[in-house]
Amino acid sequence: MLYTNQQRHLLNLHYIHPVPINRFTKLLQENPSLENLHSYSALHWSYIFNLPVAKTKEFPMKFKEISELPIVELLRGIGCFPIPYCHSNYPEELKQLCDSPAVLYGKGNIDLLKMHPRVGIIGSRKATDYSRKALAFIVPPLVDHHIPIVSGLADGADTMAHQAAIEYGGDTIGVLGHGFSHMYPKKNQQIAEEMARNHLLVTEYPPYFPPAKWTFPMRNRIISALSSALVITESVERSGTMSTVEHALDHGKEIFAVPGAIDSPLSAGPNRLLDEGAKPLWSGYQIIDSLQ
Repeated sequence: MLYTNQQRHLLNLHYIHPVPINRFTKLLQENPSLENLHSYSALHWSYIFNLPVAKTKEFPMKFKEISELPIVELLRGIGCFPIPYCHSNYPEELKQLCDSPAVLYGKGNIDLLKMHPRVGIIGSRKATDYSRKALAFIVPPLVDHHIPIVSGLADGADTMAHQAAIEYGGDTIGVLGHGFSHMYPKKNQQIAEEMARNHLLVTEYPPYFPPAKWTFPMRNRIISALSSALVITESVERSGTMSTVEHALDHGKEIFAVPGAIDSPLSAGPNRLLDEGAKPLWSGYQIIDSLQ
């Protein structure tokens, strides 16, 4: 993957200040080529990012240090390929977001970002065996039609979705809420390594960036954007799963929900979505018919 000087400058800056592209608007309007950023003072960075000078006082030194390193080559050394917003390989779907990732970091098969359609499958971290049984009816038809499965590699339903895609011989994309030097939850280390080899992991955070409470809700908008349709297996009414649904609805995505028992708290979310107009789902062929 080749990079222009502008893309390398954006990557260097994002490495020390990993924020969405809308936070770079003022800078790109002032300096579209991103040249001579080494000359910017802490006061200027304060103006660019609308931050107190106390928070930008180390920016000049950090940018100088990062610019002297072969960041692209170092990332390649750990199997990571960065895709800046202005790069031709950057997914067009992510550009529909008001706060698109300024850089998307990937590990694995980048060609999965060019495959369409893709289907997101999400649900509760406490998902039961009911989700696994439902995926046995949903995932195989998608795999047969070469449709990658997108999810967040969280515990529960997300992990089940990735596992089902792999077990049935399909492709899957995991969207992380942290950099590649971390793994959350820890017990997903093995499947994450397999996906990094044979499937795809993506994140908007540089490798050093740790997981935090706010990074996972941010991650949800990427799951939604990369998915042509979204499936919810099990979820309580108020959860991160529902925030992903809201992102999908904002962008006109088809929502499918697996109906559940009325006495199950984890079916409250999908059943509520069905009442609000989501499509009931019991077979992956329903998704295929809808997408076609």
